[in-house]
Amino acid sequence: MELTDGEFERIVKYIQGRYGIDLSAKRVLITGRLENYLLREGYSSYHDYLVKVEQNPNGEEARNLINVLTTNHTYFMREFEHLEYLKNVILPWIRKKELSRGKDVRIWSAASSTGEEPYMIQMVLQDFFALDPGWDTQILATDISTRVLQKAKTGVYLKEQLQPVPDAWKRKYFKSIGPEQYQAVPELRKKIVFRQFNLMDEITFKGLFHVVFLRNVMIYFDEERKRQLLDRIYKHMVNGGYLFIGTTESIDKSAMSFKYVQPSIYRKVVEGMEL
Repeated sequence: MELTDGEFERIVKYIQGRYGIDLSAKRVLITGRLENYLLREGYSSYHDYLVKVEQNPNGEEARNLINVLTTNHTYFMREFEHLEYLKNVILPWIRKKELSRGKDVRIWSAASSTGEEPYMIQMVLQDFFALDPGWDTQILATDISTRVLQKAKTGVYLKEQLQPVPDAWKRKYFKSIGPEQYQAVPELRKKIVFRQFNLMDEITFKGLFHVVFLRNVMIYFDEERKRQLLDRIYKHMVNGGYLFIGTTESIDKSAMSFKYVQPSIYRKVVEGMEL
């Protein structure tokens, strides 16, 4: 099955326009993943498939397209220095700030993939507030891919995937469900709300966030879409809120409102704000 230049450009334009993801240099990836899917589903050409996607952008085939083409690579303990900063700096600030306002912690894992990131965040929260009951630590975890979200919701991981996790956390937060599989305990899973969300859309979630994890996703966006996304997130955060990006990512500091804290960590600081 041949992917013509015109069909390749249609795919790139559709994905970038709808999701902000630039695949213009990913022709090999597109053909390698999409051709197998089309053959398996009985399509005779890329054109036939694209017509179906374009005619119903909210339909099943449009969802399958983004599921097939997006890369969702993550693992437990990835960039754990961010969670150390969360535990040592941010959570004490939140506890002080919110103690008299309802004990509400609002954290968003904005590119949660198969769930390793939000489960790690939740384990840090559970440990931090273990001796301080009454806090609402339920967090939001979103991704564009419904396929990875389904896996994340189950909380099931192979033994080898949990290898980097400290033994104390594995014993406390995971239960064996077979010789090579473990599942996050219900008490942990119920503290995470998984939702499908396109980062190019307007943010309509209730409340403002204290912390947003936006790690290892903006590498797929051009500079203008990065700026627009960061502006939307900035407006949906409390004053003093923190933003984490991937440690290998870069953003134009002069083109955004967030203030630089240290590599890959930024903060919403407004004039006259009491930190």
